[in-house]
Amino acid sequence: MAVIAIKRVYDPPAAGDGYRVLVDRLWPRGLTKEAAALDRWAKDLAPSPDLRKEFNHQPERFAEFRHHYLGELAKNPAVAAFGAELKRPKVTLLYGAHDRANNHAVVLADFLRKGEKTALTKKPAAKKPAPRKPAAKKSAAKKSGRKSSARKRLR
Repeated sequence: MAVIAIKRVYDPPAAGDGYRVLVDRLWPRGLTKEAAALDRWAKDLAPSPDLRKEFNHQPERFAEFRHHYLGELAKNPAVAAFGAELKRPKVTLLYGAHDRANNHAVVLADFLRKGEKTALTKKPAAKKPAPRKPAAKKSAAKKSGRKSSARKRLR
């Protein structure tokens, strides 16, 4: 598993950043693609627009935002696809928010580091065979040895 770092996208890139991934849904204001020095823009890992707008970067709403965002991440197929990137030695998640402690990149990094390791690396469960239908009860006609009218018609 990779070392996962978090950094503001506006901070200058460093050689030790490793694989640089922007995890915002919106492109950061006033930043050129060259200045961002990205390896990937993973906007599908960002919170939904409705959740982002509801949070509105207000610290008092961060706990509730975190709860809802973790729910989104658990259902997000892009997270599993991103698991392949975590095989790199170092991945730096980049974000544009001013608050370094209360932003979605912090939640995403925790999600990727913790118990979600098993969700990212877990092999899909093998399909169980379909249950067999219970044996039908023998009809009175079969018990007595007589052929049913349906059987007679088939012959």
